[in-house]
Amino acid sequence: MSLRLFHRLDTAKTQYYHFQAVIVAGMGLFTDAYHLFSITPITRLLGHIYYESHGNQVPPVIESAMLAVALLGAAIGQLIFGRLGDLVGRRRLYGLALMLMMAGSIGCGFSVGTTKGCILASLGFFRFLLGVGIGGDYPLSATIMSEYANKRMRGRFMAAVFSMQVFGILASSAVTMAVCKIFGRIYHPSPKDPIPKEADIAWRLILMLGVIPAVMTFYWRMKMPETARYTALVEKNVLQATQDMERVLDMSPGQIPEGHFLQPSQSSYPLFSKQFFLCHGRNLLACSATWFLLDIVFYSNALLQSKIYKKYLPDEDPSKAVTALEAAFEVARLQAIVASCCMIPGCIAAVFLIDRVGRLPIQAVGFFFMAIVYLSLGVPYVKYWNDHTDPLFMFLYGLTFTFAYCGPNTTTFILPAELFPARFRTTCHGIAGAAGKAGAIIGVVGLVMATQGDYKKGATPTQGDDQKEASRTRVALIILSGICLVGMAVTSMFTKETKGTSLEENE
Repeated sequence: MSLRLFHRLDTAKTQYYHFQAVIVAGMGLFTDAYHLFSITPITRLLGHIYYESHGNQVPPVIESAMLAVALLGAAIGQLIFGRLGDLVGRRRLYGLALMLMMAGSIGCGFSVGTTKGCILASLGFFRFLLGVGIGGDYPLSATIMSEYANKRMRGRFMAAVFSMQVFGILASSAVTMAVCKIFGRIYHPSPKDPIPKEADIAWRLILMLGVIPAVMTFYWRMKMPETARYTALVEKNVLQATQDMERVLDMSPGQIPEGHFLQPSQSSYPLFSKQFFLCHGRNLLACSATWFLLDIVFYSNALLQSKIYKKYLPDEDPSKAVTALEAAFEVARLQAIVASCCMIPGCIAAVFLIDRVGRLPIQAVGFFFMAIVYLSLGVPYVKYWNDHTDPLFMFLYGLTFTFAYCGPNTTTFILPAELFPARFRTTCHGIAGAAGKAGAIIGVVGLVMATQGDYKKGATPTQGDDQKEASRTRVALIILSGICLVGMAVTSMFTKETKGTSLEENE
């Protein structure tokens, strides 16, 4: 089978369709982040609506469960859609993943029940469904972008797709702030009546608005042809692959130079065979382990925000009368600040460096600096940082997100889509991603168990309780530092750097 088509794809000039593919593929990551991160301000609304007797705070166990159920769905979606993506094609499943996300978004808003428990259980079910769609989108988006891109810019394009996650976080924060402001002006809640019935509508509306980006990209996903590499290498139809690429890229058969021939033995062995593990087992283990370790840290850090922001949130101060909508607004505002000041610079640096420096150096250095920052936060935490008001503390805390995005949070998404043969590509990406989500579940559940206070429900925490919680947070930060160092060490397990190489060379 001739590789001349792949040579042309690898050397194609950057053109409009590449940028269109970034947006279309990135919208899945955008929707993913919108829902995973909007749950933080929404739990503030839920706390004021359903947990007034608990100090207007959703119990940490419930909050972590809301995150964990979506992550469990994502892990299952990555495994199922990852395998099916290699069996029936990337494009055929691309719309299905988006439809599951749309159904989950709308279902979350229509969570119903006669009691608080029924409503939260319904919300959990639809978040699980949403998670399956989100998980399915990960291996498909990463693989489609890698198979469309030229080898010179492939890393940048894939990093740009992943950076849409940050814009999803910003969108969720902006929508939450807008909804809270609009509802606050229309219904005029007051400290004497801080929980209007409209607050129950507000959180549902915020979640349902997450369906808009998915709907906007559904048409374009259905118009995308199957990737040339899947059609040629898996379906063995080179002519169809060439015709598909001629429709969307500026290329013609006359422009395609002759290339080498693909040896059948390169892709004839079955998945999980002895030869598969000899050729790809080490890379699969490295991809899965680094994603697993990274997500323990990243999602633990997402939950730590509720403790870090504590001094900046007015509803944490019993002397201040704050409405439910105002409380959610402040959480969303702080989340937007962190995304704008810390995450976006990391994404920009990743896009700039990924094809210059390489994936593995960025991943190792990112893990290393994350470890240093977590250690700097953890060791003096009880003595110096516990009140979280020091600007240096907030600066260092923000750096954890910067180094994550200009490091392993981006590269763990990219590497599995580059290292494996076309017939195993989405499967292996799904396995690595599912390992990451398993780490995320361990992170969010383990952090709650490690840092929650001993005081009883409804009781006011004493100074001794605060000291115990601070000590637990200190230990958690030091553990996160150690996990980052392990991640840096595991990065050395990868067999090769993928910068500037074709996907066929990486096989």
